[in-house]
Amino acid sequence: MAPQCNGARFSRAELLQASVELRHHALGYVKSMALRCAVKLGVANAIHRRGGVASLDDLLAELSLDASRLPCLRSVMRALAASGVFATASDDGEHYRLTAVSSLLVDDSNGISGSLAPATLLFVAPPFVAPVVNLAEWLLAGAGGAAATTAFEMTHGEDLWGVLGRDAALRGFFDGALASDTRFVMDMAIRVSPKVFDGIASLVDVAGGAGAAAQAVAAAFPRIKCTVLDLPQVIDALAPADGLVDYVVGDMMEFVPPADAVLLKNVLHDWSDQECVNILKRCKEAIPSQEARGKVIVIDVVLGSSPHAICSETQLWLHLLMLTITTGKERNEKEWRRLFSEAGFSDYKIRQFLGHLSIIEVFP
Repeated sequence: MAPQCNGARFSRAELLQASVELRHHALGYVKSMALRCAVKLGVANAIHRRGGVASLDDLLAELSLDASRLPCLRSVMRALAASGVFATASDDGEHYRLTAVSSLLVDDSNGISGSLAPATLLFVAPPFVAPVVNLAEWLLAGAGGAAATTAFEMTHGEDLWGVLGRDAALRGFFDGALASDTRFVMDMAIRVSPKVFDGIASLVDVAGGAGAAAQAVAAAFPRIKCTVLDLPQVIDALAPADGLVDYVVGDMMEFVPPADAVLLKNVLHDWSDQECVNILKRCKEAIPSQEARGKVIVIDVVLGSSPHAICSETQLWLHLLMLTITTGKERNEKEWRRLFSEAGFSDYKIRQFLGHLSIIEVFP
């Protein structure tokens, strides 16, 4: 007689397969850490230096690893090849080549602006992994009514912005990772949807950090005067400006400088609905009317926007991560519509999908 679970009957074959799937999910962190290992070692760059194909012995030499580490390196590469990060290039399984995925980890070799290695390392960095590990404990602690606002705050004693404010090294790592992601995303956005920037003479990149997004727009569209707005501790830490964009110190919760368009790239998912409405209201005050072609350009996740399963699942994991480390979240179209309406905007248009992200034009 087949076992019975929660009123549903499953065959032994189904349960055996289910046990494999359960183990696969439970070991997901090992895959993430293997990826972190490969990125920190620079495996993709090493394969690139060898002309696109490298043996394990080549990698040992390129990465200056001791020969005793060969078995572990073999295991890392074998597992990542099975996951599609790399690919085997020989029948003996001792040679590896880049895939489209690992090509994004190579410095400036794929025709796109820079490498996604820093952004990849951000997701698997211990300060950001630890709150996810503690998620169950944070949920349980909520019963007392005195729990930290987020699992990140429970883990580190203060919120993300407080930690970044007191840890200059972590702040530099964080900003560099976001900049690498921004260069890639903006390159793609400008290539696939240049019409978003038609008719704009000025643009403010809100919470733009080092200005990677504004710099990409200014380089592609020299007619657009681009300005970066961020907090004093961010702007003051930057190297001297190169003149391509201007930098303004300010708090987006209080004021956004006037411009034809305001850009919010991966900003709103850091904040609660109430805070997002406030930010959007400040942006609306900064732009001209819709008739004068004023708009806010939001580049962010729209949950459920993709027909591809891996994209939809990635969006859901990002949603959970944002809930874990910030007071924000990812949003579906209905939730975005509500925010825009509450902030006083009249219309919006989801213009283009960028992998797991979307470009949303929001009109006053």
